Amino acid sequence: MTPDSVYVVTDRPHTACRRGDGGWEAPGCVVSVESGKVTVSGDGLSFVALRWRRPIPDDTLVLGDAWERSYGELQWRHPQPERTLPWYWLATSGGRTWGMGVRTRPGAMCSWTVAGDGVTLWLDVRSGGQPVLLGDRELAAATLVGVDGAARPYAMLAELCAAMSPDPLLPREPVVGCNNWYYAYGEGFGREAVVRDARTIAEYADGHEVLPYCVVDDGWTHHHGPWDTGFFDMAETAGEIKAAGARPGLWFRPLSQPATVAEDIARFRSWGYELIKHDFSSYDLFGRFAADTPATLATGETVFPDRTRTSAEQVVELYRTIAEAAGDALVIGCNTIGHLAAGLVQVQRTGDDTSGRQWERTRRMGVNTLAFRLPQHGRLFAVDADCVPCTPATDWSLNRQFLDLVARSGTALFVSVDPAARTDAADADLSRAVRLALDGGQEVEPLDWLTTTAPRRWRCGGQTLTYDWSQPWGAWPLTV
Repeated sequence: MTPDSVYVVTDRPHTACRRGDGGWEAPGCVVSVESGKVTVSGDGLSFVALRWRRPIPDDTLVLGDAWERSYGELQWRHPQPERTLPWYWLATSGGRTWGMGVRTRPGAMCSWTVAGDGVTLWLDVRSGGQPVLLGDRELAAATLVGVDGAARPYAMLAELCAAMSPDPLLPREPVVGCNNWYYAYGEGFGREAVVRDARTIAEYADGHEVLPYCVVDDGWTHHHGPWDTGFFDMAETAGEIKAAGARPGLWFRPLSQPATVAEDIARFRSWGYELIKHDFSSYDLFGRFAADTPATLATGETVFPDRTRTSAEQVVELYRTIAEAAGDALVIGCNTIGHLAAGLVQVQRTGDDTSGRQWERTRRMGVNTLAFRLPQHGRLFAVDADCVPCTPATDWSLNRQFLDLVARSGTALFVSVDPAARTDAADADLSRAVRLALDGGQEVEPLDWLTTTAPRRWRCGGQTLTYDWSQPWGAWPLTV
């Protein structure tokens, strides 16, 4: 995995490194690549680029990942030289599939570009939007892994994900439950509504030995905290959720009150909450969501507190603080950077929000992230493609298909059920899916993912299932 050339970006762009006895050298910095481990030393560094010159056939299809949640954009495409491929890339052509990635929790924000004449790994070693000041310290920037074989692309991506993630933190049991966001949207609910949801999910579980969760999402207190009290008694609510036959879970936004993150989580645990969902940290750190896969998460205006450590290092430190404070509680990362969170969260929300108001958003976000990030499930963390809504505003004939697929997949299944949308038929669908998911689901695989962003055909055991994601007019082409 030795590159053919190395470049660094300091106050001068794209300075070529000279290969010497100590590694790849440029004025004031050294880049070492030994046994796949990339280390960097020197002050004032912004980027390091490792270049492999390898021809790629014209008919090749290429897939990458996303910086944090995906936003419906994951897709196999022909080589696009400027396309940013965060964390890993996979290529397939003529029955052969190959690719490269970096181990989880690297010291740099890592992305790739793939073109017909070669591959480049871009290491963003900045602190926020500023050059890092490493001093005398050597940065462990990345560890490279690769795959190459004749297996089908899905299996090769699963192999690559396993190689990238040597120490995943996985749930002990299937993760299934309810979440009130997609019918309440943070408004007008209290303890009685939460306990009603707990009774509903317990009813669907019907005495299953694995208890489902009841997650109290945004709206239990002010959106920006503080997190020391709620609009209703949070400890009492946790106790009533347990009495109803579910496990209590709680949403919060850690960086709205960054000085108290560990104390807040300890308080949630003392209240009796067994699931902690932390949200918005990528947005609060970088000032934007990463829709459409920008070349970097940080902009020139992004400021991190410590210039001596990279953005990646400081993000990992935050996730580790949360994981240690959570103890044996289940941790879900939402709007978190999956490649940096792997090993520090049991569950990762891999896609942007589904919707209890319009089906198109669920199709675009939920189906896409489930299909293209499913190989990460059980290898980096448990995948959460987001909630299945059951609301009066959405077509249950479409949502029930998404429900069926998520339940079969064995990934985390959360349902958001508006009491006004409950019918005997919907309850039967939900109960069947919840129990299947609590059993662990089945192995599924997208079959037409090379040619669409929303796969319709899926292998499930020995059968092929076909889902119809279209509304009568097709897909809605405008912003959702």
